[in-house]
Amino acid sequence: MKVPAYKPGDWVVYRKPKRSTRPGPRAKSVHPARRGEEYTYVVDKFWLVVDALEDEIVVQTRRGKRHVLAAASSNLRRAGWWDLLVNRHRFPQSTSATGA
Repeated sequence: MKVPAYKPGDWVVYRKPKRSTRPGPRAKSVHPARRGEEYTYVVDKFWLVVDALEDEIVVQTRRGKRHVLAAASSNLRRAGWWDLLVNRHRFPQSTSATGA
């Protein structure tokens, strides 16, 4: 499988897997646990690529946190025009805007 080439400045969407007793309003693919005590689901995260390594990328959140992700992750994709149009306010503006 070919790994997409990400470069600094690219906007990406990461489908972060989560589990809790009460999924939030942006939860997708919500499934109850076997005994019904909690739920598993995914939440779309809208991040900015700040560094692209060989097999990993470093992304930044709106609030300046940084995460290292596998570039070949099936939960990671480049943001499309629809994502940018509808969710523009959820993407970080730039790395300099947060002082990083």
